[in-house]
Formats: sequence, structure tokens, C-alpha cells
Amino acid sequence: MPRVLKLFRAPKRGFPMEELPEVTAIQDFGFEGCSHKSPGAQRQVLLVDRETLDALELGPGMIRENITTEGLNVNGLQPGESLRVGQALLEVTMACTPCGQMEGLRPGLRKEIRGRRGMFCRVVKAGTIRQGDAIDKLA
Repeated sequence: MPRVLKLFRAPKRGFPMEELPEVTAIQDFGFEGCSHKSPGAQRQVLLVDRETLDALELGPGMIRENITTEGLNVNGLQPGESLRVGQALLEVTMACTPCGQMEGLRPGLRKEIRGRRGMFCRVVKAGTIRQGDAIDKLA
């Protein structure tokens, strides 16, 4: 069963992500206390799967995702699909395009990770998300 492996938020733009045991997802906003939250935006929460990170020899949180999943092919998700993650409901909105920050991790990573950087979601229904919570694909 797909589950939440790790949770992260950016306390300030440009600062390292901080790992948390649980977060509050705020409806149409993002994660409480995350500098990347944005009302009405399509890029509120970034999901990346552990399997992709392993294939790229990267650790959870290194590419600045909010949720590291396990057992879910995140890059196979389609815009419009809904996910129940803990108590929250997320809607997949768009693929994440690799930015220049990837080159700071490893030269060539931006090109290597293209098509595998994860998917952005928006928060449709608020709720608490904890490490280990199940992820249910609704439709």
C-alpha cells in the first residue's frame, strides 16, 4: 500500500527543508509554516517517490519535495487525479519541471531528472498528514 515516507517544509525561501513527523495541509494554500505555500496556486505541495530518488541516488528531501512517498508511482499520476493523504485530500495539478537548483546537487542532474522530478498538487481538503500515513488514489 502506498504511504508517506517523509514530510518536509521550507521554513524560509532558500533555506534547507526541515523534516517533520506531521504537517497540517491548509485548504487551497499548502503546508502550514512552509514558505512555498500559495493561495490559489497549482504548486502547493510537491510529491516525489522514494523509488525515483533511489534510482537517482538521492535522499529524501534533497530535491525539495514536501512529501516523499513509497509504493506510489508519482511520475505516473495525471493532472486531475485525487489522493487522500492522511486526513487531507490533494488534487494532482502538474509535473514539476527541474530547475537550476538541481545542478547544485550534482552536475547534469537537471537533465537526468527531467520527467522524474515529481508532481505538484493543490490541497482540496485540509487535514493532518503524518509519516507512515496511507496514500489512497481516488480517481
